[in-house]
Amino acid sequence: MTTAARGTASGTVDALARDVERVESLRAVKDLQRTYAQLSQLGEWQAMAALFAADGTVHWGDEVVTGREAIAGWLADRAGAMDGRTPGTLHTEVVDQPLANLSADGRTAQVRWQQLVFLGDGAGRARIEAGVQEDEYVCEDGRWLIAALRHHPQYEGDYATGWTNVGGAGLPIVPPHFTVDETGVPVPAPSGPAPRTGASLAELAERIDRLNDEDAVRNLQHAYGYYVDRKMWTDVVDLFTADGVVRVDGQHSTAGPDGVREALERMGPEGLRDGELNDRLVFDLLVDVHPGGREATTRGIEVAMLGDAARQQAGWEFSVLAGRAVQDDGMWKLAEVRRTPLLAADYDEGWADGGTAAVDPRSAPPQLDVVRGRSAVARSTDADVAELARRLARSLAYDGVENVSAAYGFYIDDLQWAEMAGIIAVDGNKSSPFAGYYLGRDRIYGAATAFYGGSQPADALRSRISFHWRTQPVVLVSEDGRSATLRTRLFQPRTAATVTPGWAGFFSGMYPNDQAVLEDGIWRLWSVTIDESYMSSPTWAGGWAGAEPRPAGAPNPPGSRLLDSYPPDVPLTDLGRREEGFRGGTGTTIEWPGILPMWFHYRNPVSGRVPELYWPDCVTAELRPETSMTAHGYQLPPSGPARDAPATRG
Repeated sequence: MTTAARGTASGTVDALARDVERVESLRAVKDLQRTYAQLSQLGEWQAMAALFAADGTVHWGDEVVTGREAIAGWLADRAGAMDGRTPGTLHTEVVDQPLANLSADGRTAQVRWQQLVFLGDGAGRARIEAGVQEDEYVCEDGRWLIAALRHHPQYEGDYATGWTNVGGAGLPIVPPHFTVDETGVPVPAPSGPAPRTGASLAELAERIDRLNDEDAVRNLQHAYGYYVDRKMWTDVVDLFTADGVVRVDGQHSTAGPDGVREALERMGPEGLRDGELNDRLVFDLLVDVHPGGREATTRGIEVAMLGDAARQQAGWEFSVLAGRAVQDDGMWKLAEVRRTPLLAADYDEGWADGGTAAVDPRSAPPQLDVVRGRSAVARSTDADVAELARRLARSLAYDGVENVSAAYGFYIDDLQWAEMAGIIAVDGNKSSPFAGYYLGRDRIYGAATAFYGGSQPADALRSRISFHWRTQPVVLVSEDGRSATLRTRLFQPRTAATVTPGWAGFFSGMYPNDQAVLEDGIWRLWSVTIDESYMSSPTWAGGWAGAEPRPAGAPNPPGSRLLDSYPPDVPLTDLGRREEGFRGGTGTTIEWPGILPMWFHYRNPVSGRVPELYWPDCVTAELRPETSMTAHGYQLPPSGPARDAPATRG
């Protein structure tokens, strides 16, 4: 840019540079905690402590630890022999569902997380512990560090007996760091004029492109995970390059379409049959897009919940999931997926005695050091400031949607109905399980209070909680950056004061096609759909393999009591095929270990293959067109391969 040109647009270019840095900072903060979790899986206590500020603190219940050296020692002492480094031991910690807020000056941040850790010493001890974290971060000399890790323990217990609320008592509500509106504003408006930047427009374009690419690669890896869960092998193969590789350390490595399919079919033939569970949950995924935007590497944690209820078999696998993606034919494709299984265990026996130590943890792929904003050769671009601002808005939308999605989970965990309704768009819609859809914020609030009663007071103690982790997001953003569609997993551990049937174990569902819009500058949910339950654990001892099939010819279980007390605007029974098999819907209800239908709102992101069960708009739009975001001036985001995105709106 010439000096004269810069003189006319200096404010805009400088403001754009500041905005880019702030989005990069928000991503860096979330990646910092994801790195912490990945280091924890391998017992890297010193490296974890190095992620803290020099005077950083850990607040763990009533314990307070200050300084890196003390934190490293505390981490090692707390883990003891359950360090994850020695084969047969386990220290898999997942920290996910971020609700992140950058400060106005961009120098500090706060994030709320869900945390869960699987522990074992390989010599007779196995535990599960979990909590909610409200963490604080600070940027020092251009590097983001943990200023305070504030962990609020929620439940814990030995694997053999199951977990209960910490202390066996009621659990308090963890005070949030955010207001209702702040959930939808991860990066607040800055104050004052932007400082003069030394970055050229081409350099800013490169940094924005890398943010956009990061979103695409994250979606690709998460979509891979959903297809693997359902054994949709044809769709998985489509995601790979012609020479793509699947590698399972210590077991096999195959390449090419036939090789990829061969690797997948080691998990069984395509498609799930009744009683099969192949859930391979992806947590804490890091994405590093290389300069130039032609290649990216990924690394995350995979927790697999596997089994065949018909044979009363179930098991666990804990792995490092790494990969490589490349730009090919105008799209991101998977070039390699590498799984490093650290430990596998039968559900009944657990991992107390070491399970199967599949691979020495020291052979796991190296940690990723994701560095944004670094100098790089810029890709050729003729984009102006306005166009680059639009592209940046699409990545900021990803963070805004992830935020408000997390807020939904946290608010319903805490039975905060006014706040939950407040993160829904004014004319949005939401399903209530086993009943139907309520239209508009007031009706959504009314349904919640009609079913559960009033909101819990801030000082309430709850005897039991059904946690709503909304993880593994696939976020597709509109071209103008004002709307998005969202798929997340419902990972649902439950806890109570005692080990109670139905309240000690894991459950699952799917939010298959939620939607969000930018309303008055705040991201809000436009539509929320829950499909459940895909898997349930009737008791802790039997887990998901202990579920018995519903007797043939048995009547459908009843729908929600809301059908009588507060009827929905759109009952599930009015939605025909879309609700077939779901409780309160149409046809014969399917319950685990039966296999419920699985709907998708997007086509295969590489091949464009249309899934058998495809519903691109919100569930109610076909019956009630006025509930579509397009009827309110928003674009329906693209639902297929990026190269044909402009042709797939609406």
